[in-house]
Amino acid sequence: MDGKNRPDLPIYLDYQATTPLDPRALEAMMPYFTAKCGNPHSVDHRYGWEAEAGVEKARKEIASLIGAKPDEIYFTSGATESNNIALKGISYTHYPAKNHIITCLTEHESVVQTARSLEKQGFDVTFLKVDKEGLIDLDELKEMITNKTIMVSIMGVNNEIGVIQDLAAIGDICAEKNIIFHSDCAQAAGKIPLNIQDMKITAMSLSCHKIYGPKGIGALYLKKNTDIIALFDGGGQERGLRSGTLSPALCAGMGMAYRTAQTEMQQDYDHALKLSQRIKEIIFEGLDNVCLNGHADIRFPGNLNFTFRDSRSDLLVREFTNIAISTGSACSSAKVGSSHVLSALGADKKSIQSSVRIGFGRMTSMDQAEYAARRLVEIVKMVRGAA
Repeated sequence: MDGKNRPDLPIYLDYQATTPLDPRALEAMMPYFTAKCGNPHSVDHRYGWEAEAGVEKARKEIASLIGAKPDEIYFTSGATESNNIALKGISYTHYPAKNHIITCLTEHESVVQTARSLEKQGFDVTFLKVDKEGLIDLDELKEMITNKTIMVSIMGVNNEIGVIQDLAAIGDICAEKNIIFHSDCAQAAGKIPLNIQDMKITAMSLSCHKIYGPKGIGALYLKKNTDIIALFDGGGQERGLRSGTLSPALCAGMGMAYRTAQTEMQQDYDHALKLSQRIKEIIFEGLDNVCLNGHADIRFPGNLNFTFRDSRSDLLVREFTNIAISTGSACSSAKVGSSHVLSALGADKKSIQSSVRIGFGRMTSMDQAEYAARRLVEIVKMVRGAA
């Protein structure tokens, strides 16, 4: 490869695991590490009031992105906690009169494993299948709903393959049947338009570090007057749902990340689409026996998951020095060949072990994308030749 056109290394292309921190989010956080050092739950002095004001400002910014009211936003440690609170906290309020939950085989592990845990506690869980492109069958969803069904939990954008489920159509089905609709939107918020009113969503799990904000903070949107039980006891913060002292710095960073995403979403999407088109062009021109996993069009363009047949993904990643890509979800990346998402699409073990995910976004340049794609073509040819 011509070295004179090589961008600075390393190159980060694992945006579904986490995104780089936007400098604007960092700037919003800094005062709460120093001068505004108060506890947001301290009500007797200005330090507490300043911290509380920062938290409430962030709450408004997050609510604005999804069309919610600020008092419907509850801060958590991240989307995994939000998923646990939503699925368990809501389900427990209906048990044993109702005990049925519907979700999908390709959900994030924090939903799949929470559902498995509820099964052990006496709940009945239906895991919807997906077609070979990763989409659920809406007619099957309708058929699975019974008079015992509490909720449907379907994610917005898949973390491994980027496909987008039809949340509005799912919301219509749930509203018609008068059941709760929860959606894990960790990979969707700030990347595609979301409106909880239009989509008839009762509960939505939100992340921060997937949209250029800090790690360790997330949120749960919960429609007002939804019955839910707190999962642990404490000081009663977050209106009794999630006890524990909030970090005003992390809240402020999340607020700014969501505010920025709201104003730059289309710009970010268009940029990701251009990068996606160029990466696919280079890879498909340079290699044969390549498959793009997930629907070709109904997807977020910043997530590309390829199967390179007759190669091993762990060998590809190992040889791909100074360029960060992954073999799948960051939650299970140590388990090569274990992707439950690709398995649900019908991929066999050999295909799963030949798949890699490339993630990119706001901070990725075209030069970086082109260089990485060309380098990947070279490495796949090398690994295939050595097999």
